[in-house]
Amino acid sequence: MRPIWKGAISFGLVNIPVSLYPGTKAAKRIDFDMLREKDLSKIRYKRVAEADGHEVPYEQIVKGYEYEKGNYVVVTKDDFEKVALKSNQTVDIKEFVDLADIDPRFFDEPYIMAPEKGGAKAYALLREALAHTGKAGIAKVVLRPPREKLAVVKPLGDLLVLETMHFADELREPSEVDVPKTDIGRKELDMATSLVKTMADKWKPEKYHDEYREALMNLIEEKIKAGGKAAPGAKTKAPSATRIVDLVSVLEQSLKEAQGGSSKKTKAGGHKRRRAA
Repeated sequence: MRPIWKGAISFGLVNIPVSLYPGTKAAKRIDFDMLREKDLSKIRYKRVAEADGHEVPYEQIVKGYEYEKGNYVVVTKDDFEKVALKSNQTVDIKEFVDLADIDPRFFDEPYIMAPEKGGAKAYALLREALAHTGKAGIAKVVLRPPREKLAVVKPLGDLLVLETMHFADELREPSEVDVPKTDIGRKELDMATSLVKTMADKWKPEKYHDEYREALMNLIEEKIKAGGKAAPGAKTKAPSATRIVDLVSVLEQSLKEAQGGSSKKTKAGGHKRRRAA
């Protein structure tokens, strides 16, 4: 895997040469083209002016900011260059904060950091210091000029991870959503807590996958084999909404089903242990 960026972590007078690698992979997509039904000819989109419907060549298109309804100021390439932030190839840590204090909503996209030549010891030292103190470094970084990103540097096992973050004004206030207040009974809370504990398991992300994409890809492959004809099979129905009249009875039923599944898992595990013995 090739690094997407090389530079240094900087804090105080310390500089640690590092390279940055993507921490995620692009989700697998199924791409579709828009076609005319009668002959499967591709649909092309044109850029047209709203005023007269005429097509506009790309070289005649400018960017404009609407400062009031119907009135624009044109922002040119030179204007953008005046405010562009050039990358100094530095993850500039401004301060260290308690990692536990950062609202998870701020986290955006993770990147893996690796030490470059001569930086291994300082890299390991920073990683261990962060792990020991529970702190994370808040930094500014220009990964893709001209945009500057807020980021956090935090430990992950033997690695350091840089995760870009949202700025505070990019998050919506929870108070914007009106949630009605309601009274919760002790019996309901105890049963809901029991249900959560019964369904608890270790986090295993590999258990989960995109079932919709898999089903859609299977359908497409079947249609290809059938020469484009409709593939056999029943339509998938979405689960119907249920009207909860008695929350306690619903919790009781859910708890019974969860406990039944849990006991089956235990029995299955026991059989495996006996065979291994």
